[in-house]
Amino acid sequence: MAIDFQQVREQVKALGKTAVQRAEELERLRQQAFELLEEHAEEASRLLERVERIARAYDVNLRCAIPAANLGTPPEALNFRGLLPAISGPATLLAADGSQINPDRHGPVNYSLVNVGAIQARLGLPEAPEVSVTSRLLFDEELYTPEGILSEAQLALMRDLNERKRLAELAETAPPPVITFTDGPMELWGARDGQESASFEKSLEEYQAAMRRLHALGATTAGYVDKPSANLVVRLLEIAMLDEADLPNVKKLHPLGRMSDRSLFQGCLQPGERSALFAIQSRSARRYQAELALHFFYLNVGRPARPWLARVEIPAWVAGDAERLNNLHAVLYQQCQILGHRPYPYLIHRAHEVAVVTLDEKDQVTQMIVAEQRRRGVLVDEISYKQSAKNLGARTRYER
Repeated sequence: MAIDFQQVREQVKALGKTAVQRAEELERLRQQAFELLEEHAEEASRLLERVERIARAYDVNLRCAIPAANLGTPPEALNFRGLLPAISGPATLLAADGSQINPDRHGPVNYSLVNVGAIQARLGLPEAPEVSVTSRLLFDEELYTPEGILSEAQLALMRDLNERKRLAELAETAPPPVITFTDGPMELWGARDGQESASFEKSLEEYQAAMRRLHALGATTAGYVDKPSANLVVRLLEIAMLDEADLPNVKKLHPLGRMSDRSLFQGCLQPGERSALFAIQSRSARRYQAELALHFFYLNVGRPARPWLARVEIPAWVAGDAERLNNLHAVLYQQCQILGHRPYPYLIHRAHEVAVVTLDEKDQVTQMIVAEQRRRGVLVDEISYKQSAKNLGARTRYER
């Protein structure tokens, strides 16, 4: 037995005793956050000044939403609700998703693989979607950076980069207008300090080059975050409610507790509606300037009895163009309705199905490499004895 269920059961009972109290407290915080959203809805200038001052004087790592004030139009009120627009006409939809095989020192051969699936569909036209896969095997020297063997984080970074590059490649020849999606945030995550910083900087440069290529092609692009847990807007409301004397201690003050933006907007937005546009205040977001500046909005892709919130991240060139923004809003909502009562963009789901690497496929790749090396007379290592023992135990448990 891997789990002592008796111990767990007692802990679950203890958890249950406070469940109602926690739910009531969360609802109280949600109502407070909603009232703050209404109270400070038109205070964009004041909030921007306060956030900038805090980031400069008290918390250089401050991460929160800020009103989108640099798009050439007045920022939307914090409590803005954008109704579902109509789709403007035919468009090419592109989605990409990736998966990977991580390095495994316990295997007979050590390698990695990055797999990117992409799908292209014509909105409003009776054309079958086109599917493509790009698979890159990393072996020998390709597995190493100046800092050592590729980490899982660096490989994930490579996957995200290759997704965006693939979208830019496809957008080159796709009939305009083009709208592209990926799963997850547009903000590239990775090491920014320490041993992996050089690799991250190189990846960031390539990523931004792919983004500028999409911009030059006139494409609309977005990152879709399903069931987001961030508190970017909530943190802005916390900052808004603090007294001036409390600002030096802002890092320690979280009066709205564990409230998330999703909890807040789930009670504000009707199906098909979006929130106001926000920009992002953070150290990493500052790396995205001009047309690449990061923005986001929340979108209710659910139904009247079952709201479901997603965060949609977009660059400034999309956020500042009302026609692009409206079309993206409408297309994403439509895409999410295809999967019925579990709303999620259909094309991203299809791209994932194309990209995912199964365990059987991983074993096949491993055996291909082993067979090729043996064919050429190269000695192949054994799997580690640790892995061998695990495999034996797994087979024994399965047979029982």
